[in-house]
Amino acid sequence: MGSHDTDSTNPAPSLPTPSTRAGRDGLAAVLARPERAVIALDFDGTLAPIVSDPDQARAHPEAVPALAALAPKVAAVAVVTGRPAGVAVRHGGFAGVPGLEHLVVLGHYGAERWDAATGTVTAPAPHPGVAAVRAELPGFLDRIGAWQGTWIEEKGRSLAVHTRRAEDPQAAFDLLREPLTGLAARHGLIVEPGRMVLELRPPGMDKGVALADYVRDLGAACVLYAGDDLGDLPAFAAVEELRTDGVPGLLVCSGSAEVTELSKRADLVVDGPAGVVELLRDLADELP
Repeated sequence: MGSHDTDSTNPAPSLPTPSTRAGRDGLAAVLARPERAVIALDFDGTLAPIVSDPDQARAHPEAVPALAALAPKVAAVAVVTGRPAGVAVRHGGFAGVPGLEHLVVLGHYGAERWDAATGTVTAPAPHPGVAAVRAELPGFLDRIGAWQGTWIEEKGRSLAVHTRRAEDPQAAFDLLREPLTGLAARHGLIVEPGRMVLELRPPGMDKGVALADYVRDLGAACVLYAGDDLGDLPAFAAVEELRTDGVPGLLVCSGSAEVTELSKRADLVVDGPAGVVELLRDLADELP
C-alpha cells in the first residue's frame, strides 16, 4: 500500500479505511461533495476479472448494478481503458442501463470516447504506424521464434501480443519485450507492458492524460481512480498531480498477485474486481 501515517480517522466507518492521509482526505472529499466527484475505473482486472481470452472478458455480474446505484449520486462515472470504447461498452453491458445515462467510456487510453447519452463513439483518425505493424507483426513473431503460445489481439487503434497461453508466459513476455519495443519504435509507436501482454500503440496518450483532461474539463472537486495494471500507473500519477493542485483523490488498487507496483502506490487495496464492486456498492449506500 502507499505510505502510512498514524492518523486512523475514517470518514465513513462502513467503508474501508485508506492507508494514507491523502487517501483518507480523498475519500472524505468524495463523501462531502459527491455532486462534484468523478469516479473513474479501469475495465480489465478492475471491473472485469482477467481471463486468458480477452474476448471472453465480462464485467463482474454485480459491477453494473453497483455503478448504476452510484452514478446518479456523483458528478460523473468514467471507465478508462486501453480497449476500444465500443468493445468495453459491449463487454461491460453499459448501454441502456437506467442510472448510467451519463456514463462515459474513454477507450484506447482516451483516444476514443463513448457517451451513454448519445450511444456514439467519437475518435480521431488512427495512427498510420498501427497499420504498418499489423502487416509486419505475424512474420516478425515467427522469425524470432516466439509464435508458439503467443497470439495477437486486434484492437483497431493498437495491437497487443499476449503470452498468457504460452508454456512459460513470463519467459515469452521477457523474450518479446525488447524486440517488440524496437518494432514499435520503427513505426512511431510505443510498447505498453501489462499482465502477460505487450501492447503496441501510438505515443502521447495514456490513462493519466485521459483522466486529468476529463477531471479538469468537468471542474471536478475530487476523484477516485481504481486500476490493477501497469497501464494504470499514469492515472495514479495524474491523481497525485491533481492532489498537488488542490483536488483530493483516492487511489484504489484492484489487487492481484501478478502486479504489485500499483498496490505500493495505492491508498486502498481491495480484492480484485469483487472488492472493487463491494467498494462501489458501499460508497453508493453511504451517499445520500
